[in-house]
Amino acid sequence: MTSSDFIGLRADHPALSDNSSLSDPDVAPTDEAQRGPMQMPNPQLLLNTHETSGRGWFWTTNEAGELTYLSPDLVPLLGADKGEGANALFADLFLQSSEETDTGRTLSFAMIRRSNFTNLVVPNAFGDEKRWWSVSGTPQFDDSGDFTGYCGSGADITSQREFSESASRLAKYDSLTDLPNRLRMSEVLNAHLSKYHLHKQPCAILLIDLDRFKQVNDTMGHPAGDALLKLVSQRLLKIVGDRERIFRLGGDEFTVFVPNTEDKIAIAALGDEIIGNLSEPYLIDGKRSVIGASVGIAVSPQDGVTAEELIRNADLALYGSKADGRGCTSFFSQELLEAAKDRKGIEEDLRDAIAKDEFEVHYQPIVDSKENRTTGVEALLRWHHPARGPISPEIFIPIAEEANLVSALGEWVLRKACHDAASWPGKIRVAVNVSPIQFTSGLLPNLVVSALANSGLEAHRLEFEITEGVFIGVEEDTDEVFDSLKRIGVRLALDDFGTGYSSLGYLRTAPFDKIKIDKSFVHAATLPGSRNAAIIAAIVALADALDMETTAEGIETEDQLALIRNLRVSHVQGYIYSKPVPNADVKERLQSGNWDIAPSGPTNQRSNRISMYRKVNAIFGNHCRSVLIRNLSETGALIEGLDNVPIGSKLIIDFGDGQLTFASLVRSQSRQYGVKFESPLVSDEEGRLRPRSRVPILRIKSAGLPRNQGVETALEIGEDNGAALERFRAKLGIDPQTTHERTEGDGPADTNSQTDGNGVTLGYLAKRHLDSIGNDRARHQTESTLLESHILPHLGHLRPDEITPAYMSEWFDVTSQKELLDQVTINKLKSLLKQLGVQNLEDAENMALSRRATLERYLSDDEVKRLNKAVAESHNQQLRYLVSLLMITGVRQRDLMDAQWDHFDLEAGLWHMPVGSNDETREVRLSNEAIDLIDELPRLDGCPYLLANPKTGMPYKSFASSWQTVLEKADLYGLEIDDVRNCVETQHKAKMTPTGAGEADQVLSARSLNS
Repeated sequence: MTSSDFIGLRADHPALSDNSSLSDPDVAPTDEAQRGPMQMPNPQLLLNTHETSGRGWFWTTNEAGELTYLSPDLVPLLGADKGEGANALFADLFLQSSEETDTGRTLSFAMIRRSNFTNLVVPNAFGDEKRWWSVSGTPQFDDSGDFTGYCGSGADITSQREFSESASRLAKYDSLTDLPNRLRMSEVLNAHLSKYHLHKQPCAILLIDLDRFKQVNDTMGHPAGDALLKLVSQRLLKIVGDRERIFRLGGDEFTVFVPNTEDKIAIAALGDEIIGNLSEPYLIDGKRSVIGASVGIAVSPQDGVTAEELIRNADLALYGSKADGRGCTSFFSQELLEAAKDRKGIEEDLRDAIAKDEFEVHYQPIVDSKENRTTGVEALLRWHHPARGPISPEIFIPIAEEANLVSALGEWVLRKACHDAASWPGKIRVAVNVSPIQFTSGLLPNLVVSALANSGLEAHRLEFEITEGVFIGVEEDTDEVFDSLKRIGVRLALDDFGTGYSSLGYLRTAPFDKIKIDKSFVHAATLPGSRNAAIIAAIVALADALDMETTAEGIETEDQLALIRNLRVSHVQGYIYSKPVPNADVKERLQSGNWDIAPSGPTNQRSNRISMYRKVNAIFGNHCRSVLIRNLSETGALIEGLDNVPIGSKLIIDFGDGQLTFASLVRSQSRQYGVKFESPLVSDEEGRLRPRSRVPILRIKSAGLPRNQGVETALEIGEDNGAALERFRAKLGIDPQTTHERTEGDGPADTNSQTDGNGVTLGYLAKRHLDSIGNDRARHQTESTLLESHILPHLGHLRPDEITPAYMSEWFDVTSQKELLDQVTINKLKSLLKQLGVQNLEDAENMALSRRATLERYLSDDEVKRLNKAVAESHNQQLRYLVSLLMITGVRQRDLMDAQWDHFDLEAGLWHMPVGSNDETREVRLSNEAIDLIDELPRLDGCPYLLANPKTGMPYKSFASSWQTVLEKADLYGLEIDDVRNCVETQHKAKMTPTGAGEADQVLSARSLNS
């Protein structure tokens, strides 16, 4: 049927049949019609005008659904004048849209039922470009009631559709990483969970939070932070493989959706892989940066059957991961939910505590270190709950911050402290802590004036302790608040100095009167090998030069006090002088005018032990078991689970996320054991204790550290236990008694300049290599790109002698598989690595290929039959060809996507497959069945690709939607499209021989897809 055929049908247009007389030139108008105020329009003219305006078009069919009329301008647009369209049913001119699939309201179904349909949105199946149409139709019947066909209209809504899709993408995708956002995640979860009662398909979500990301933002700037988030999203994509299953929730939080599984072992393995990969170094603007990750997991249906429940419980699991020390994977549990409810209860009670007068302020003396005389006190908030009893500030202050109650509590403490201090004999000062939220609110100066006026306290007796957090914001606003407070006459102290970043710029710009050296920093000053004493001396010298006082917090023992006095710190605060005391005690002790306190405490420092309930791994030689830490200090820990391990045994404590420390078992009591760390732990940016050295995850894998496999029997610790640990130590690159080694978590560093004590790293050697070939610009550019893109991010921190075949096999697997590099590029990388001194590359590549082969999936006969049936029913013709060719040729999907017609010599039965950019090829022999199938493929004019999109002429790059539909129909969830190359194990064996029984079965399975 041609364009003219359609035009010739115009006289039979149903829209004209009932009123044809209105346009008959032989029918004379009546007198009434001549005299009437309005002439009846010509329907033919109206239809022509509407069609030519481009606002719409018309169509009719016969009773079989075959076109009898189509607006002439639409014939080429819908492809109804060529190919299959010329003889197709009207419904065949369009593809089934996702909206139709979701609602079950399809064009074909409506026409079969002979029912009305209005504004069905469908894309065209033919034509030169993809367009979207809104189609409406009404069934027609003759006088006897017999169905005669359809009459309908349509409109081009492509521009509206594209605008809608663009707006939808902006609303559902993150602009920075191009990942789906929180809104899209809710849609995906709701869609999957809503089907659970029908299909019983479980799922899981992994909520990921980046550790130490704030440090990168603060030290390198927000552009670097944005670049890091993009790199994180790329690594997640390499791990998960499907962009639509990864979501960025905002900030440094991501989520991974895992459909159709509740296997906790597999899910936990994915979580561990994510942590390991995200913890590897990043190269940002030429600087090396290391972060970590924590993962919380919730599994449906046991952890929730709605999106809200699942997200909430994954968030609680993530909170549990952080409480366990970060860098680990935690599943949701009812205990976490109960703890969250408990926190919620505390928050609700906290809101009413001020009105119910449940708070009071205690005061801890600040003492002159030379004269032992109290010169001031620090106001500290205490809460005595009527039912729970005393609640520690370490519990309720973080809750108050999350609940936006800090400002109200801060105002209450300020007014209470000023009122109490005004009634004390003498002139000692009172120090009040100010949160960054209070400081930057803009209300603080007026609040201070009001508190001083109402209490009668002199301004110079009030001191504010301010942390570095107030400087992270708008500098102009910060300076204005400082100026206002100094005009009022209050004193200012920089609190917690020695933690955070301790920028000298703060001291240069802000008018501080005092520096307070943080207790965690002071506490380690007396430990063996610590350099903190030298740093404290430098702080004191700096304060003296700026005419500032210094206060050391947390002094508890006589050796700490002696050290602080020798370092000329002017003031001391800590239990060696006094615990915080109520207002009445302060009044009583100031009756004489002065408050002198004699120091009293233990002679020597004992490490502060933090009670906890945390699981870690303990490694003894070639054995590993899960143990429980009951309390932890810088120098040791109390552990349960070391039964039958002799005193004096050496071990490694693995805190996760590459945090390892060597230790010795020193004592036991009942089932609890004391271990002493070889090197003291340090505090991280949040005050948690961790090993000083953070070992790269890939280096740990390379060392072959044993992993805990569950409950174990008694271990046999032999005499070579210590020797085995020393071998591990050598592989990990950790020197004995290393207390000040630069760590992976200490912030950005220059990859190219990093070395360690035992030799130069690959990064350093790479820099020297590039310098040596600087005159060869082309080679320098090529090899620099290879190094920065594929080698240095994974291997730059290691020495060549550290890179074992096992380590390199991991690298080959990541680089060749996940980054989809061709063999030529792989060969160039191997050559470059050899020049840098890396050995045994062939062994490593063979190990990677062997491991990859063991992971390939083989389908059973029943699974093949289900797959055949589902693919045969697919509306995607290209998918049918693709699956058939994958089965017959045994190649990978990406090879077929890039295949061009001139790569094939069908007469010789050869496929000359390109493998690089230098005209290199490998020959793949084609069976007769493969040749026949390729010969059947439709060829598009001017299109060089074997499997191409008929609308664009470009190769298909994704069959994700059609493939997912096939998997759902075949009940083969999680099957990779490349796995159809291995339909049954016998087929895999048949590929090794020229002929075999398996080949015929393989071909039959493949050919049936197109039958």
